[in-house]
Amino acid sequence: MKTFLKVLLLVVAAIVAVKLLPVALAIGFVLMAPVALLAILGVSVAGALVGAALVVTAVLSPIWLPVLAVVGIVALCRRGGSKPAAAP
Repeated sequence: MKTFLKVLLLVVAAIVAVKLLPVALAIGFVLMAPVALLAILGVSVAGALVGAALVVTAVLSPIWLPVLAVVGIVALCRRGGSKPAAAP
């Protein structure tokens, strides 16, 4: 008798789950629409920021390339011109 009640309970639970499936799907779609919209906007904003960074880098390259070269030469001269530390 116990097995029969367990099977009956599983059948009733399956019927209730099938009856509530459209409601659960509707709630899921309603909750996922804003999340999907925010994800799409986030990807778009990230792409725009990367593009803006590339444009700024390209526009400022006449300034930062010579500065980078001078900094590199100064660092190379400082490293090459220093005397090794005396061991105690």
